[in-house]
Amino acid sequence: MSHQYHFDVKMSCSGCSNAVNKALSRKSEISNIDISLEKQSVDVTTTLPYDDVLAAIKKTGKEVLGGNVVV
Repeated sequence: MSHQYHFDVKMSCSGCSNAVNKALSRKSEISNIDISLEKQSVDVTTTLPYDDVLAAIKKTGKEVLGGNVVV
């Protein structure tokens, strides 16, 4: 079953958003990634548990300010 997650991630440049995108793209269970540098947000559609996606984002060294399950 797919889930949609929203994360508020502190990103200051395109390098930051690219790092997050690269880390999440490695996960074959993630079917959609929408990153907005302007909004400081990351939206993900995946079959992975929330905590797995959160850990993947945190591994990039970016600060996750918040997050929630959308669907």
